[in-house]
Amino acid sequence: MAETSDDAVLSDPAYRAAAIDLLAAITYGELSAFERLVDDAKLAPRLSDKIALERMAAAQFAVIDPLLARITELGAEPTEALAPFKEAFDDFHKQTAPSDFVEGLVKAFVGDALAADFYREIAVLLDEQTGALVRETLNREGQTDFIRDRVREAIADDPKIAGRLALWARRLMGEALAQAQHVAAERDALTGLLTSTADRPGLDLASLGAMFTRMTELHKARMEAVGLEP
Repeated sequence: MAETSDDAVLSDPAYRAAAIDLLAAITYGELSAFERLVDDAKLAPRLSDKIALERMAAAQFAVIDPLLARITELGAEPTEALAPFKEAFDDFHKQTAPSDFVEGLVKAFVGDALAADFYREIAVLLDEQTGALVRETLNREGQTDFIRDRVREAIADDPKIAGRLALWARRLMGEALAQAQHVAAERDALTGLLTSTADRPGLDLASLGAMFTRMTELHKARMEAVGLEP
């Protein structure tokens, strides 16, 4: 599906509200991920782990300013745009607080990636500039290699933790999907973004089904990449 052209949609207040909401959700998610990586680095058992996580945190924070700038360009005040998402994201992280360092790594590898998969899917419904920004923001190529290798190392050192981590990853997926549904239900503009209009394509039931199938397959591949049963 081709991205929507800027001229066709940016004059539509409903579309602008939806794009602002989506950017705000992504921005608060990136901010939360930065904070969690900093916290995880404090629990790192090795100095090399600490450095790797803090490097990832720095990369996470670097994407925030361009997102805030685009929210401003679309006509919203950034902190006001982010505010409605604070409670839902904070509650999600409170409900999924890791019990140890390795669980924190799995959350960063699996949980954050699920959200990124969803946002990348939705990016095709955005205007060209906003869609490109979303894809650039969510590009994690190479950044999670450390986490993948470190989790596999932890499992190799203690195979008994594999079952616990697999259950943890499944819980993360369930909580993430529940959170996404809650946010969408609370924000009519986001729901509207998925609906077709005369100027803008949306997703029908078949497209939505295909999207979630792709997300499920990506989640399965990530679980296998770290040596866990899907």
